[in-house]
Parts: sequence; C-alpha cells; structure tokens
Amino acid sequence: MSGPRVIEESPKPDSARALVVVPTYNERETLPALVEAVLGLPGGWRLLVVDDNSPDGTGDLADEIAREQARVSVLHRERKEGLGPAYLAAFAQVLQRPDIDFVGQIDSDFSHHPADLPRLLAALEEADLAIGSRYVAGGRTEGWGLRRRLLSRWGNAYVHAVLSTRVRDLTAGFRMWRRQALEAIDRDAVRTRGYGFQIEMAVRAMGAGGRVVEVPICFTERRAGKSKMSGSIVAEALVLPWRLRKLR
Repeated sequence: MSGPRVIEESPKPDSARALVVVPTYNERETLPALVEAVLGLPGGWRLLVVDDNSPDGTGDLADEIAREQARVSVLHRERKEGLGPAYLAAFAQVLQRPDIDFVGQIDSDFSHHPADLPRLLAALEEADLAIGSRYVAGGRTEGWGLRRRLLSRWGNAYVHAVLSTRVRDLTAGFRMWRRQALEAIDRDAVRTRGYGFQIEMAVRAMGAGGRVVEVPICFTERRAGKSKMSGSIVAEALVLPWRLRKLR
C-alpha cells in the first residue's frame, strides 16, 4: 500500500461501470477466448481492444467480435509504437465516456487471469489504483524459468531501491484504475513506450496523491504468440526510475 488517499467521494466499485483495455499486436490466437472470459464474468464488464495494425489480422477479428458483442469496442492504431502509446490512446478515449468510472488493464495472452478482475475492482473500495502483484503474500508466477524469475525480481528490486516506494510490483501490467486517478495524471508528460510505462504511470499516480494497493495474483507464462520484450525496452526501463525520482 502506498500513500494517503486524497481522491475522495468516488463511486463504489461496480462492474457495470468498468471497462478493461487490452492492447494487441498479433494476438489473433488468444483474443476470442479472452473476450469470452471477460464478458463471462458476473456483471456488465466491457472491453476495449487497442490494436496496433497487427499483420496477422487481429484488428479485423476484433471488429468481427465487436459486431457480435455490444460490450466490445475496438480502437485501431496505424502502427506499432509500443505499449505506452497504445494505453495512452485508449485512456484518452475511455475518459471521454461518462458511463465509465473504472478502467482495467490486462494482457491478451492469458498471462493475467480474467477471473481476478473482480478482486482488483473490489480493491478500489479503498484505493485509486489496484495492481495485480506477483510479489506480495499470495502472489506467484507459473511457467517461468530461473532466468526469467531472476530478471523480474531484480528489475523490481532495482526500481524499488531507486524510487524508495513500498509497492513491490511496479512493473506489473494487470491493473484497475479509478477514472479520477487517471484524470489526475499529466498523461501528456508520459514518454515511456515499453513496459516501463507501468512504472511511470504508478509513480505519477502516487505523485498526484493516489493510493495504490497490491492484490496477489498468479502470473502465468503466455499461452501463445511471442513476447514483445526487447533490448531497447529493457534499456528504457533501466533509465526510467532515475528520471522519475523527482516525482516521488
């Protein structure tokens, strides 16, 4: 848990007013099952697919699904620019909708379990941002080799040391936001493109007075497709915490 909560008088968590953003790039294999899993949750969950012009036709498939499912919408982007720009474009669109009070983030490859979304939403009863955490009591990973586990642990320890934050899993991408927390962030100032985007958004949320809680989850190695991790993304994440220190 991090920071005193200053965003008050917010609506109670309600899945009928929640929308989950899922960025896609060549995720045609897993998207239909993910949509089914999210829409099958109790309540009125909605889904926004943000596709970066996937060569495998993920965007076209998403359009087909949206024509069949009223609770699914699609945002098409002209090219692949990274995770950060995709989410920022989605947030900008979602925050124009007065019917949405809670905004989720989830990977399309089932490394995040959609069944955990209600627990993340419920955590917003006392918070402004709920992070699905691998590194609090009850959290874990499955299907990772030793190298992947060590890299993730080291990365979070590095960020924690530089930023002196109590949040254990700042790199996690499974999240639920109150819209007020997203609105409080200067999103135009966010420049991170890769997975460091998750770090920057959480730090900016805390800097804006938002309260962050971590909810234990099981992170499972992706079912299909290829990881989007690259050397440039790692390099960006190494420099990022030092740039963000002033926000803390």
